[in-house]
Amino acid sequence: MIKTGIVGGTGYTGVELLRLLAAHPAADLAVITSRGEKGLPVSQLFPNLRGRVDLAFVEPDDAVLKTCDVVFFATPNGTAMKSVPMLLEAGVKVIDLAADFRLRRVEDWEQWYGMPHTCPELLAEAVYGLPEVNREAIRTARLVANPGCYPTAVQLGFLPLLQAGVVDPCSLIADVKSGVSGAGRKAEVGILLCEAGDNFKAYGVPGHRHLPEIRQGLAAIADSAVNLVFVPHLTPMIRGIHATLYATLTHPDADLQTLFEHRYATEPFVDVLPPKSHPETRSVRGANQCRMAVHRPQNGKTVVVLSVIDNLVKGAAGQAVQNMNLMFDLPEMTGLGQIALLP
Repeated sequence: MIKTGIVGGTGYTGVELLRLLAAHPAADLAVITSRGEKGLPVSQLFPNLRGRVDLAFVEPDDAVLKTCDVVFFATPNGTAMKSVPMLLEAGVKVIDLAADFRLRRVEDWEQWYGMPHTCPELLAEAVYGLPEVNREAIRTARLVANPGCYPTAVQLGFLPLLQAGVVDPCSLIADVKSGVSGAGRKAEVGILLCEAGDNFKAYGVPGHRHLPEIRQGLAAIADSAVNLVFVPHLTPMIRGIHATLYATLTHPDADLQTLFEHRYATEPFVDVLPPKSHPETRSVRGANQCRMAVHRPQNGKTVVVLSVIDNLVKGAAGQAVQNMNLMFDLPEMTGLGQIALLP
């Protein structure tokens, strides 16, 4: 059994990790931390876990965390970096669901997150945890930077086009909508029911923190610089991300449907839908799945890719468990066979 710990288990990502790990046949959920909820039984805060998780929240303790095989950080940006060097030195593997190790350049981190990085020497070692791109590196990693939710949907959608070199990498547009849970479990006026319900808005148009992460990943896929316009939107739903992606075709004879089907034929968590399909966010709710469709409207030069994920599963906790499976040489789908919830 894999002795697992979760640091910061009171947010939406934390409870999703708890839900998945509680049912994982190879995971021994050993410790869950929260300074604010210290001593509170997990099932009292999250009643869906009653009878499945018997732990109580404890204050973070390095001595306890060092006894784990793997520690997940479901914490605000800037938290994991303070403890990761100590855990790695103790032989503990780490999966960080925040952004502390996603960007390669410390200058980019400090620009977009507004704080100094306390262990920049680990940025080069950290493996970006998008299995469809970095599967083999993840298998041998001791530190995995779990991708953001927006970056997951966007990169998976553009990946086949950029790898095949059939689109202009300087003409990329990502128009992406997210459910409110992507903002986290916190008190903030903009995500109150009366503010977010029956409403739809764009935000972060001048620059969103996920932009440098997406550009970095797409540039690595394309093996060239990319130009990306990224516009996120907040939608009045709890879960889900819908990415509508645009690119200019440079190879008019490309068979786009075959290209996507071939690229993802062996990927257990990417589902390419038949031609003329329109994936829905509800089709992935609660599942570690990315569903997508590729279109070429009016047989023109613009390629449109539709990519949907659950932002809390394939966009966060599910992908983290997928990475854990790879790091511990388990079948990749272990504990991740949940069927999406309908209605």
